[in-house]
Amino acid sequence: MSKLDTHEYDWLRHIFNAVAISNLNTSGGSTLLWLGLHTADPGDAGSTAVEGGYTAYTRISVDRSTAGWAVTSGTSNAVATVAPVATISFPQVATTSTGTFTHGTVYTSSAISSSGGLYNGTITPNINFSQNVTPQLTTGSSITET
Repeated sequence: MSKLDTHEYDWLRHIFNAVAISNLNTSGGSTLLWLGLHTADPGDAGSTAVEGGYTAYTRISVDRSTAGWAVTSGTSNAVATVAPVATISFPQVATTSTGTFTHGTVYTSSAISSSGGLYNGTITPNINFSQNVTPQLTTGSSITET
């Protein structure tokens, strides 16, 4: 996963200036992260133009804790990864839309119109979707920081 441009700035201000990151680490901040799926790399700008791909698509909330995510370190020249602790199911595809989700983005908001993106990365394995398929990330899925 790579940090989105706005989050890089927020992160550096957090580390070097002790500025809290909105909706993330303030008292009363959200205990949820929102996962979005993309049919192409949204880039560091966090484009939502390639998010979704079918009518019923919506971002899914996941607890911001070890109950929601397992994080592995990037020790010994390995890249750091994050994987869901349980299956994350998106709405079933009811239309004849087809495609492949190749990237995932972690957001602070459920609203696609207000990005609030933190990280994005390649989903392994990719998720193919078509009519009557429920796109899912499982405990065998990962999103890799590059």
